[in-house]
Amino acid sequence: MQTLETKRKDIVNFFLKKGMLVSNDLLECLGDEENLAEICKLVESKQSENIAVLNKKMKDLLDYKQPLFEQGLSHEEISGSKKAESEGNVKIIFSYNKAPKKREANDFIQYFNNRYDAIEKILKQRQELQNTTSISRIISKKDREQVSVIGMVRDKKYTKNNNCILTIEDKTGCIKVLANKNKPDLFKITKDIMLDEVIGVVGVNGDKIIFSSNLLFPDIPLTKEIKKAEEEAYALFLSDLHVGSKNFLEEDFNRFLKWINCDLGNESQKQIASKVKYIFILGDLVDGCGVYPGQEKELVIKDIKEQYKACADFLSKIPKNIKLIICPGNHDAMRLAEPQLPIYKDFSEPLYNLPNIFMVSNPSMINIHSSDDFPGFDVLAYHGYSFDFYVAEAESIRNRGGYDRADLLMKFLLQKRHLAPSYTSTLYVPDTKLDFLVIDKVPDFFVSGHIHKAAAATYRNVTLICGSCWQSKTAFQEKVGHNPEPSRVPIVNLQTRQIKMLRFGK
Repeated sequence: MQTLETKRKDIVNFFLKKGMLVSNDLLECLGDEENLAEICKLVESKQSENIAVLNKKMKDLLDYKQPLFEQGLSHEEISGSKKAESEGNVKIIFSYNKAPKKREANDFIQYFNNRYDAIEKILKQRQELQNTTSISRIISKKDREQVSVIGMVRDKKYTKNNNCILTIEDKTGCIKVLANKNKPDLFKITKDIMLDEVIGVVGVNGDKIIFSSNLLFPDIPLTKEIKKAEEEAYALFLSDLHVGSKNFLEEDFNRFLKWINCDLGNESQKQIASKVKYIFILGDLVDGCGVYPGQEKELVIKDIKEQYKACADFLSKIPKNIKLIICPGNHDAMRLAEPQLPIYKDFSEPLYNLPNIFMVSNPSMINIHSSDDFPGFDVLAYHGYSFDFYVAEAESIRNRGGYDRADLLMKFLLQKRHLAPSYTSTLYVPDTKLDFLVIDKVPDFFVSGHIHKAAAATYRNVTLICGSCWQSKTAFQEKVGHNPEPSRVPIVNLQTRQIKMLRFGK
């Protein structure tokens, strides 16, 4: 019988002949025949090009079951279809595609550890947090001294004197953080600190407490480059079509379809329409079935497959040279928990039959308009289900317009570097490898929908765009006092990064 040591030597020699070294961490898991076979397949594939050392990341690729997306290959390369034209290039940087599996309590623990690790890494890039100390070491300190620490917010309370007391934790322990009301700039920050987010703290240690002088979010670096394309081209953003609803504004949407086909508008408007290369649809393509009690009374199409067929009929009228990138929303035929897979083909096959369509997950990262001389634009697409929570819970958003200020919501999440930093802000599927709602890669565009109001803004050279809707006010919206602004389309000139708001309502 072959000994373990002999087996490992054989494995090392095998990969040496391939011109690759095997790290010790990977060698530990290659004793499993299935793992070894899968690694061998990866080595023989194109994914292994330019790899000199095989390490545990190769094992992680197996666990993700989505190495092609993680490698940033294009949709066409993955599907085997013809590669897109350079002026209409679409590459899927990330789209969640993991198979469902049973979740255990430990999955949640690992999920929050992964979140902490990911955002800690971002925070440590800040100068103020270069020399952080673990909480256990701070607690053991006897003398008062300047300290910095990174922790996840476990609790937030206000004292009788109206000072803020945070409880933060890392993997070594937990500690209280005092933010004094007499420091207005510091105290203001506490109003928007959410439970479960990861923050940086700078201050002076006391007895199991830190007297804070600064509270830091991961945020977007000030050095973010603003990219501009060399030629004039446009991308536009739709969301919340709600096809199948009795409130679907079919006449308005047909007016949009006429414009995109250069059959409506003045010469300048038609000229813009002719240069549209990309259309993003950010969830809620259909109204769905059984989304809320009594919904059947609000539907003109009561079969979910028929809703998607009707939606596909509308979208088929968009010129085929325009790339359609579609992610799901909370009304689509999907699980509600995030990250959501691309819309299920079983329900929406007519959409998949469209030749110019790219179905991605919610959230997802898509690169558009790249060429040999230009890296393209990275677009972070997120429907926005967590927005409802932060409209209610984040004071700076609630007091400055709430649902009317999508730009504040999106800026808020960029500052946190997470699409749903609080445990209860959205339903989610815990993953043992990564938190897929962390914004680890800074996008050029952050685009969303959900709140039925269009908005556009810029934050630290990241363009923020929220799509409108194609549904008139519903009974539910009337009840809660929500006033949608339908039939508006934000459109971006990729050459200048200027944004116009087109209106197709009466």
